[in-house]
Amino acid sequence: MEIVLAVLVGLLFAAALYLMLRRSIVKLIIGLGFLGHAANLLIFTAGGLNRSAPLVSLQTNAVPEGSADPVPQALILTAIVIGFAVSAFAIVLVKRTAAVAGTDDVDALRTSELPEGGSAEGEKL
Repeated sequence: MEIVLAVLVGLLFAAALYLMLRRSIVKLIIGLGFLGHAANLLIFTAGGLNRSAPLVSLQTNAVPEGSADPVPQALILTAIVIGFAVSAFAIVLVKRTAAVAGTDDVDALRTSELPEGGSAEGEKL
């Protein structure tokens, strides 16, 4: 199972890099999402898959041998929440930028000037 997940992590990283190198800002945001999912899956796989739950017994007051480490799971849960918030902010920012500039092409957004006839004040989405 670890081999399948390692290949999946590699494919997600490759797809993320491919999408991030495209000219469209929307593809950049999707690539960043893929990158976050690949990193989360990598941490999850490195934490171990075939292990028991880290439950402390009342008799020994210790975690049994061979149990899963809860730290990678907590890190992944936090990363999912933060990644969702950053993605939502980026989507809104890209939508507003595309509405003002009239394009989502990264090369066309290099200038700080507005397109002819456009104004940043008073535009509705």
